[in-house]
Amino acid sequence: MVYDDRVLAKLASATTATLTTVLFKKGIRNVWIRGSTPLVAGQPRVAGPAFTMRFISGREDINTPAAWSSPTSTRAAVESMPPGCIAIADALGRTDAGIFGDILCARMRARGVKGLISDGVVRDRVGVISSELPVWCSGIAAPPAVAQLAFVGWDQPISCGGVAIFPGDVIVADDDGAIVIPVTMVEEVAEIAAEQELLEAWILQEVQGGQPLTGLYPMNQENEERYRRSLQAR
Repeated sequence: MVYDDRVLAKLASATTATLTTVLFKKGIRNVWIRGSTPLVAGQPRVAGPAFTMRFISGREDINTPAAWSSPTSTRAAVESMPPGCIAIADALGRTDAGIFGDILCARMRARGVKGLISDGVVRDRVGVISSELPVWCSGIAAPPAVAQLAFVGWDQPISCGGVAIFPGDVIVADDDGAIVIPVTMVEEVAEIAAEQELLEAWILQEVQGGQPLTGLYPMNQENEERYRRSLQAR
């Protein structure tokens, strides 16, 4: 799925807190990916179409070093990632095997991937951070993925962190974690979120200026009119 850069820019300028509120008002609640937190605090907020990947529980006859060279491997998946996507991997929430390390993350960065999201963990912490690929995951583990998990494919529906994600959905991630926006709602949510960010910035300014919350958050008619006048004066 290819999105207009302006739509993705609007989403990248909105916090995941704002976006989850917008989605909640639209009746969509289960969007925050559990067990996926920033590997490093202060990573840039990212927004892009999901490139989905799926792991299943490992089994001794398929979990061998030969899996690294299989046509269905994490290496092959990385080489299929389009620029601007966000890689998101269902790792069953396993925290005892790192699904990606420094070399694969460096390659993703070179291909123009915006970030990696998973409910699992990564390995080679120092190298992954050095790759400058923003990563959201459940932590670090030294063993490779093949020690516990089997990679079975990409570009298909997955469940990551308890959230359903389809190829073409948009992922947004920041210091509060990662969320998914359904493909059918992306443009509408981007517009509403941009307006909500302006509104909340004005409310915060009013609060910092000493205004009480009553009638301000949420706003009554008087404050709504004051807000509209402030927009006209911009």
